[in-house]
Amino acid sequence: QVRLVESGGGSVQTGGSLRLSCAASQFTTTMAWFRQAPGSEREGLALIRTRYASTMHPASVKDRFTISQDNAKNTIYLQMNSLKPEDTAMYYCAAALQPLYTLDEKDYTYWGQGTQVTVSS
Repeated sequence: QVRLVESGGGSVQTGGSLRLSCAASQFTTTMAWFRQAPGSEREGLALIRTRYASTMHPASVKDRFTISQDNAKNTIYLQMNSLKPEDTAMYYCAAALQPLYTLDEKDYTYWGQGTQVTVSS
């Protein structure tokens, strides 16, 4: 069992930044960030293959969001810059045991409880 605990969410104004953290009981092969806004499907934001810290970011957030890892702390981060009101959502950390280069939520076995991000205009 892999336990994931997100933190770092909060309220910020348009154009601001936040860094989300995901403390993991252990790293798995692939770890990722997703978000879900009310009434919307869950959206994949970034993944990291933890063995070599190789990353993938969808084009929709590539210029603003960056995933990274701290091996000593077993923690994954999501740096979010130039935030917009449409970034308002619950943000989730997820982990998969297999190597992945995709952000299909069905492939991720372990999920955190989420951290809320609210961006005001």
